[in-house]
Amino acid sequence: MTRAGMCGTPALIARVGLLLVLLPSLGAANVLTTQIDGVDDPLKSAVAAAAEITQYEKKDVTAAQARRLYTNASEQIVKALEGYGYYNAKTDGALDETAQGWSAVIHVHTGEPMRVSEFKLDLPDPARDEKPVAAALAAFTPKAGQQFDSSAYEKSKAAVTSALFASGYLDAVNSEHRVEISRSANRATVTLKWQPGARYRFGEVVFKGSQLDDGFLDRYIPWHTGDFYEQNKLLRLQQKLVDADYFAVVDVLPDKDHAHDGIIPINVTLLPALRTIYTAGIFADSDIGIGLKGSVTRRWVNAHGHKVKVEALLAQRQKSLAATYTIPLPGENDRSYNFGAIYSDTNTTTTQSKTTRLVANETQQWLGFTRILGINALTGDFIVATFKNSSTLVYPEASLERKHLDDPSFVREGYSLLLDARGTPGFLSDTKFLQVRGEAKWIHGIGDNQRFITRGSLGATAVDDFSALPPELRFFAGGTRTIRGYGYETIGPPLPEALVPLAIENCKRNSSLNCSTLILGGKDIAVGSAEYEYYFKPNWGVATFVDVGDAFSQVSEFRTHIGTGVGVRWRSPVGMVRVDIGVPVNDPDGKHGVQLHLVIGSDL
Repeated sequence: MTRAGMCGTPALIARVGLLLVLLPSLGAANVLTTQIDGVDDPLKSAVAAAAEITQYEKKDVTAAQARRLYTNASEQIVKALEGYGYYNAKTDGALDETAQGWSAVIHVHTGEPMRVSEFKLDLPDPARDEKPVAAALAAFTPKAGQQFDSSAYEKSKAAVTSALFASGYLDAVNSEHRVEISRSANRATVTLKWQPGARYRFGEVVFKGSQLDDGFLDRYIPWHTGDFYEQNKLLRLQQKLVDADYFAVVDVLPDKDHAHDGIIPINVTLLPALRTIYTAGIFADSDIGIGLKGSVTRRWVNAHGHKVKVEALLAQRQKSLAATYTIPLPGENDRSYNFGAIYSDTNTTTTQSKTTRLVANETQQWLGFTRILGINALTGDFIVATFKNSSTLVYPEASLERKHLDDPSFVREGYSLLLDARGTPGFLSDTKFLQVRGEAKWIHGIGDNQRFITRGSLGATAVDDFSALPPELRFFAGGTRTIRGYGYETIGPPLPEALVPLAIENCKRNSSLNCSTLILGGKDIAVGSAEYEYYFKPNWGVATFVDVGDAFSQVSEFRTHIGTGVGVRWRSPVGMVRVDIGVPVNDPDGKHGVQLHLVIGSDL
């Protein structure tokens, strides 16, 4: 080997080594970053989703990949914007190599949106006049003069077709749906046509899987055979069967395969629910104390759909046992006969009573209300303001109740109404009386995290012998459900001064009697409340309230009692928990102090 060759060897080795070091980096991937501007949400989100390049954000790519992604992004973005009515969109920008890899900047120029210049829709009467169809047509977008949006256009088409199906036009076809685009004029012409076909009518309803007698479930069908088919009536039937509480599964479907001559049968598939239900739990209520409650429900006693329920409550200031037997009746409006017996033992700071009540009534849906007509037999012993008495009353009773709410677990918009009346001419009773009462509650959501709640109660009684009315037929105020800031049932007409010494003497003879609140209860009541709630977290909120009213026996004796305070609200897994602290304000009797109010239960 020559000297020159030997001298070149180290240099060659060095160059090969450097090449080996550089080879990995020559083929190495580099991080890609992307910036898109010129549009705001929702267009920006749509553009980003359509552009494949955004899927490689902050990922390693080769130079060839970066160039391909950047080149394709323009076409992908322009195509995506067409769906929103921008048919003349353009993009520009740059793809630059940086120390970290590749940086893509894309500027989007949407241009003017395309508008509908002509809107033609052909849907013959009477189909187009059906309420669901008319509503879908009125809400159709885009119409003439509006920006063309293909997504809204497709949804509107589907809404009209669905409305036709829901109205009984089960053979309806969208026979023509054409959008003609003029990019140069930036205008679109929309042409639509539906052929509704014949309107179907309800045929036979077939129940499958029921454990009850044939024909019994017909009482829940909210239509007659031959009526025009309506989807919302199928939903009503399904809901009524669910509410009947006989079945774990309810599936209501039109049988299109066996429809003929415009008549469509309805198949209802059912799966029986668990026949007997047992419930038990601990509860806390500041009015009656901490306690236990439980129930046993027999969802169906026999194949006629009869039901029975037994409930028990054991609390610090109240004990009760109730049994109800329900006989559903054939026909519409969810009619049923109900028979019940209730034993109650109550011991509060105001009253003590042990009564038994027998009830027989009929319930049904009437003009949007639940109507109850029945008769009661009430008998028992009681002590009010230390004076003992007993009475037996047999009286008819009528009530109307209505509730409307958007969400049973947390009402944002809703109300409840209750009107009832009871009385007796004295036959089989210790006194004659007539009593009427009305209660209302309204809940209104404000924004996303606030609620306003107002409620009111009015009641009046005409009676020959007030002393013969047991406490449950007298009016008291004070407590969680009337006027917070006061103890439970501590507001009402006081014992006449002439009887106070005798009441005190009664307490001396019987230490179990309470002389701290000598309240007789009133013939009348008027109570109102306003409450504001603010939720700082989805399940936690604070509240402030003002309650006002009185229980009285003559209008001239009405005295304004005001309670106000603050509270905490918790949407717990077992229901709404309300904890309030209230105080009296300028009480006419000079009462003062702080009251804690706790209740768990639904809003309405």
